[in-house]
Amino acid sequence: MKTFYTPAHREHAPALEFESARLVPIPERPERVECVRAEIEARKFGPVSAPVEFGLEPALRVHDRTFVEFLGRAYDDWSQRYGADAPDAIPSAWPARGMRRNLAGDIEARLGSYASDTATPIARGTWPAARAAADTALSAMQCVMGGERAAFGLTRPPGHHAGHDTFGGYCYLNNAAIAAQWCADYGLRVAILDVDYHHGNGTQAIFYHRGDVLYCSLHADPAFAFPHFAGFGDERGAGAGEGANFNLPLPAGTDWTNYAGALDAAAARVRQFGADMLVVSLGLDTFENDPICEFCLKSEDYLRMGEAIARLDLATVFLFEGGYDLASIGSNTANALEGFLHAG
Repeated sequence: MKTFYTPAHREHAPALEFESARLVPIPERPERVECVRAEIEARKFGPVSAPVEFGLEPALRVHDRTFVEFLGRAYDDWSQRYGADAPDAIPSAWPARGMRRNLAGDIEARLGSYASDTATPIARGTWPAARAAADTALSAMQCVMGGERAAFGLTRPPGHHAGHDTFGGYCYLNNAAIAAQWCADYGLRVAILDVDYHHGNGTQAIFYHRGDVLYCSLHADPAFAFPHFAGFGDERGAGAGEGANFNLPLPAGTDWTNYAGALDAAAARVRQFGADMLVVSLGLDTFENDPICEFCLKSEDYLRMGEAIARLDLATVFLFEGGYDLASIGSNTANALEGFLHAG
């Protein structure tokens, strides 16, 4: 299996997020990806290659142009207002009900208009890293569409919380949606299987009214977990997308026994859809020792997860999402890929 990786992600290193009523160190750190890359190289899965540059057009197929342009200049606008040594850009206000977005306002107004939370700072290297992550996802998709059984895009920043014109949840551009759309533009039916602990509200929103891309997500119930306002079981898509959205919210404390049943249900929906290509939003924050999540999967369970995904017998693109326990993130990610490879 080929892995695509770029060191550009290291330049995206925001220091703090506002969480639980205080500023805390952000767990979405560059070390996450470096741990995974080291483990993949140690297990000799295959070559680790730099991505190809695709330009902005693939991102603009799923994201609003004005939003993308905002991301491209946000840090410069922030530092021009607050100084070259200003901390990372974090929004301080949002338009509440009865108020409107202010996309023509100052940097504070635009940050609040596009952001969904305070946990997603924009740092000096955020935009180059986000662009490189999208290229990484597209390179993995191009590899699989060229005939490989599977490929892994070691994408950072992650993407599944980024919507058509919103960023949040550590995500800026939606890597999975960009790759899926690029494939769909060739006339293929794409299924996205999201196994991150958190619901991929951005991916859902992008494809919610479409029937040519299936979105299936296993995640913590939004009754208690981020993103709080999306990911409920009755969200099935709308219009042409009715039935092409399948959410499986799970309770705190979910272990492999319960998770496996939900994964089987998602797999059945993918088969029913008749997908030509599978994109897996591979989050490892379902692990029992993850510092910010509440599931109880063990390291060996990711081998089983990979095996279950392999049984779908589809060309598959894996893209890296969440997972914040540095001691296990490398081995758990590699276990999922190894389970997939050995099952084939």
